[in-house]
Amino acid sequence: MNCFTTPWGDLDLTRFPEDPRDRLRAWDAADEYLLRHLAGIDGAPPVDLSGTVVVLGDRWGALVTALADHRPVQISDSYLGQRATTANLRRNTAAPDAVELRSTRDEVPARIDVLLVRVPKSLALLEDQLHRLAPSLHPGTVVVGTGMVTEIHTSTLKLFERLLGPTRTSLAARKARLIFCTPQPSGQDTAGPANPWPHSYPLPAGIGPMSGRTVTNHAGTFCAEHLDIGTRFLLQHLPPGRGPARVVDLGCGNGVVGTAAALANPAAELLFLDESHQAVASAEATFRANTGLGAVATFRVGDGLAGVPAGSVDLVLNNPPFHSHQATTDATAWRMFTGARDALRPGGELWVVGNRHLGYHLKLRRLFGSCDLVASNPKFVVLRAVRG
Repeated sequence: MNCFTTPWGDLDLTRFPEDPRDRLRAWDAADEYLLRHLAGIDGAPPVDLSGTVVVLGDRWGALVTALADHRPVQISDSYLGQRATTANLRRNTAAPDAVELRSTRDEVPARIDVLLVRVPKSLALLEDQLHRLAPSLHPGTVVVGTGMVTEIHTSTLKLFERLLGPTRTSLAARKARLIFCTPQPSGQDTAGPANPWPHSYPLPAGIGPMSGRTVTNHAGTFCAEHLDIGTRFLLQHLPPGRGPARVVDLGCGNGVVGTAAALANPAAELLFLDESHQAVASAEATFRANTGLGAVATFRVGDGLAGVPAGSVDLVLNNPPFHSHQATTDATAWRMFTGARDALRPGGELWVVGNRHLGYHLKLRRLFGSCDLVASNPKFVVLRAVRG
């Protein structure tokens, strides 16, 4: 937990899942800069927040918690971010219905008077969301983006300019910057550019059951333009089909690994899990496009394997992330491995692909008691751990 001083008072905030050992803050200088601007502290007049306020990409709920009295709408791709928002609102005694939580897959409000954008890591996700939000803006809509200097690039500004209207930036403050955009008047003679998302591409040969098949990616999904090399390596070394089995694609991304497992073993029941709404939508599209009508799968946005009954899974396939926004951390991988151990039945297996230098074999040995090297190359390893 940490104390965030805002123009609307001091807030106690934390990320989700809460971990007393985690020293990462639930807010940063970009959030602070935006809130100061809205309150008129830095010289500009305060922004009128009496209309419909939409906050896009608020990472852990710092912005909407500060603005809770104005009943904003939060649009987020992150399930964990939504959980953090709910916890932070409760911790700071906001009304239960103070903030309306929507995902990037939900309908957007019909009219937006103030649009606040926390610039995401993925330019594609920003592009997709600005396409979806643009029709709800009007000439009087106040549009302000925020991010750290390292997160705002020329391509970011060009995207705002192309999809919404004239754009400029603020001076940097504490390595953060604001983006100011003026929406173009309604009733333009020509329609705006078409939204290029979702994006599909064919896979190359030589990668097991998915060779030559098509993958679908919604904006913001990891490696949305091409197959990442770690996943490619895992696809070349998947375990053989085992008849009726419950298989989990944990951190499924675009679902290519779980779909490959379903193709290799048509009798399997697949569960696709990810904390990203965009990823789960991608996984479902990929699975439906490449499997028959009889294929059984469930698609779930959530916190890893939380909620999956203990001892109910035969096989977990995992390519864990090692970044949380700009921070490098193994916390997500550790939670995935721990959740897999609990969800697997005795004799069930966890198969993991990861960069060699991350040392996942050490964590798996601590959790499972042993860990086998299935395959390796100069960059990646595929590891197998069996539940005792």
